[in-house]
Amino acid sequence: MTAIYKINELFETIQGEGFFTGQPAIFIRLQGCPVGCAWCDTKHTWEINAADQIITMQMLNKVQETQEWAALSVSDILTVVTEQGYQAKHIVITGGEPCMVDLTPLCAAFEQQGYSTQIETSGTFEVTTTKNCWVTVSPKINMKGGYKILTSAMQRANEIKHPIATEQHVDELKKLLDDHQITDTPIYLQPISQKKRATELAIQTCIANNWRLSVQVHKYIGIE
Repeated sequence: MTAIYKINELFETIQGEGFFTGQPAIFIRLQGCPVGCAWCDTKHTWEINAADQIITMQMLNKVQETQEWAALSVSDILTVVTEQGYQAKHIVITGGEPCMVDLTPLCAAFEQQGYSTQIETSGTFEVTTTKNCWVTVSPKINMKGGYKILTSAMQRANEIKHPIATEQHVDELKKLLDDHQITDTPIYLQPISQKKRATELAIQTCIANNWRLSVQVHKYIGIE
């Protein structure tokens, strides 16, 4: 059966977070997420409504954030990337919550074409992808949707990127790492909303724990 993906956005930019910060990347943003993160900056990707389905060119030509999405096969997506003339060789699959669907066919197709692939997930769904795909888990703890962080997702992570604003967020992360026996995975702290207090806390905590800082570079320089 042909895999079909509901895509809210598909565009080329610079990765602004985590391990691949600064790398040119093609972002594939999938529609749908039930997690309910209070500070989510892509809430327009949460709901999947049949009435919001649009054609590919309408999706590519969006000028503002909307709930509209296009249904594309793996072959369709590869064709779009070629026809748009994108030069980046790194694919970032995000959302929404991309791990609600099997990402193996999509990642495998791009990797066969010489691309590297990356998934950004909340850790609340099983990660189904290729062996070589880089998995970024940004664990969403005690969110409105009531989903639990999965041990399988935490242990599959190549990096863990955690948004923080308060000491409680740091404490929650430490407990999560302990509960899932995570010891060697690189940890990135990401200040929520670029607030000064959150940034200072993230810096201090990174130094104290030998973790890393992720500051959402794309927001500071004003790109998507």
